[in-house]
Amino acid sequence: MKEFRFKGSEKLLATIHAFSATEKVVFTFFIIIALISSLSLAWKVNSLFLIPVPAHGGTFSEGMVGLPRSINPVLAFTETDKNLSNLIYSGLMKFDGDKIVKDLAETYTISEDGLVYDFKIKDNIRFHDGTQLTTDDIEFTIQKVQDSEIKSPKYVDWSSVIIKKISPTEIQFILRQPYAPFLTNTTIGIIPKNIWKNQSTEQFIFNKNNLEPIGSGPYRVNNIVKDKAGTPTSYSLSSFSKYHSGEPYISNINIFFYQNEDMAIDAFKAGAIQNFAGISPQKSYEISSTTQSVNIIHNPLPRIFGVFFNQNNSPVLANKEVRQALDMVVDKDAIIKKALYGYAVSIDSPIPLDDASSTIIKERIDIEKNIQSAKDLLSKSGWAINESGVLEKKNKTTKQTLELSISTADSTDLKLIAEMVKKSWEELGAKVTVKVYEFGDLSQNIIKTRKYDALLFGEIINKDLDLYAFWHSSQRNSPGLNVSMYVNSKADKILEDARTSFDEKARNELYKSFEEIIKDDVPAIFLYSPEYLYLMSKDIKGYEMKAITNPSDRFSNINKWYIKTDKVWEIFVKDTKNN
Repeated sequence: MKEFRFKGSEKLLATIHAFSATEKVVFTFFIIIALISSLSLAWKVNSLFLIPVPAHGGTFSEGMVGLPRSINPVLAFTETDKNLSNLIYSGLMKFDGDKIVKDLAETYTISEDGLVYDFKIKDNIRFHDGTQLTTDDIEFTIQKVQDSEIKSPKYVDWSSVIIKKISPTEIQFILRQPYAPFLTNTTIGIIPKNIWKNQSTEQFIFNKNNLEPIGSGPYRVNNIVKDKAGTPTSYSLSSFSKYHSGEPYISNINIFFYQNEDMAIDAFKAGAIQNFAGISPQKSYEISSTTQSVNIIHNPLPRIFGVFFNQNNSPVLANKEVRQALDMVVDKDAIIKKALYGYAVSIDSPIPLDDASSTIIKERIDIEKNIQSAKDLLSKSGWAINESGVLEKKNKTTKQTLELSISTADSTDLKLIAEMVKKSWEELGAKVTVKVYEFGDLSQNIIKTRKYDALLFGEIINKDLDLYAFWHSSQRNSPGLNVSMYVNSKADKILEDARTSFDEKARNELYKSFEEIIKDDVPAIFLYSPEYLYLMSKDIKGYEMKAITNPSDRFSNINKWYIKTDKVWEIFVKDTKNN
């Protein structure tokens, strides 16, 4: 075999052989150092071209307040049920920030008249038990929602919709009249017909599968821990390898349930959980000051908190100048700073501030100047302080006293806000009482019956910005949400036109007009939009803070979250993106 020798190699070898033992050791040492240096340099050069990419693996634990009742999209009502449903089920569409994007759907079309929606779903979608998801399951799910005896929270969304199954992968929905936000309704998770089909209404509501759910979402139930009474205390979820959008990176999620926020915070401090959603502003502020291992994710929610006037229950509020004056003296910035620890955005409109249709521009308010302006306004309208120190207005035959109550829920934040509003109104010259009710009592016995003067309350505005239920005159009585009992024919027409318009620019223009009408009529004092607060471990990457409507929306892209990483050459990542 021919040996390879470079020029001068024989001379070099002869020289090495001539080395003394000590010289050979020194020579060998320097050769080793040179090799190590070369390898180190090569590694560093290689590292310059390597970038971290998400890898499969990892686990995190999350705490939720409240026990699960119905982890079933047809029945889910509590935040815990909605959170778990979003992890376990998939819908035709899903939320992605402020957009609605395809989930199970491969394609969809909307007829020119806005009445017919045609969907084609992706091929070979699987439930967690391995069975195939077809339009049979979609049709069955919606039929259960439409069953009035089941009392689904989604019933109103689907009650008048006609369903036509075209094929195992094609389905059609027919509306009685155009409804621009309809795509939002199609985000409901799909349940497997083969599991639920032989259940009576009562069996459907109380079926064990409501706590042992099988869906087609990114995570499947791996294990359930129950107490002696059979109540779930925790769920172990595993990534679904056949998830239609690709198996999630994070392998396991452990969900623990707690009776209240304090217990969840204690678990967080003890390291039992790394994530916790729905934390109060006060607790969030405290943790941000003492803990470095967690990110506090916060973003304004499209929720409108305000004081809603019921002129039917309190005649004094029928005076426009009274409503204007009460609005002028409330220090919203002070409320946000003291009661909400800065985790909110001040608003002056029934439309969330970050929405494109909102035209109200916030200006810095001189509250002292406002108080004097409010007093002047009332004085010009005939109001004067009586011997009891309360504003009073006398006519020839009648006398009105500026006396009213504020009704609200038994919540630390809301009770403090109610007291701050009360103080502002009393400084103006009003006599005010605060009435606090347990949540269920407030909903069933106060709001439902409209027995309040002023209601400190929050409204959840969906991504589609449909304000019809909150302000149209037809929604004055329960179950409508027009808690101000507001009546304005021009506003009604605008709301009717807005919900049937598919032209986003035209809808925004309509809502600008509606906003000006509300600003002039003052049926409510709009206070703030709260921020959604989520404690998240810094180990979790890939989470994008986008606009969300409900806390459960935070899981919309959970398949992209990751804990583990690999390193690859950047060129391969670019090639993957290009392909």
